[in-house]
Amino acid sequence: SDSMCGAQHMAKDKSAAGCTRECLKQRTKYALVVGKKVYTLEGHEAELDKLAGMAATVKGRVMGEMMTVQSVATAKKMAE
Repeated sequence: SDSMCGAQHMAKDKSAAGCTRECLKQRTKYALVVGKKVYTLEGHEAELDKLAGMAATVKGRVMGEMMTVQSVATAKKMAE
């Protein structure tokens, strides 16, 4: 997601990825939503853009509500 919308995308006429990319044009940052927590992401913007609006596994260092990204990948689906 992005740091402005968090878990609830505001552009209802766009996909999650579309909303995220529109918000980024307004100088927001990529964000990782984990349950009710939203972490602003720093670094690896090109890889984050490829996964905008999708489930992702993000590894990095968390400091408060900010995460410095070390790696990002498509999330593996959990067994049902």
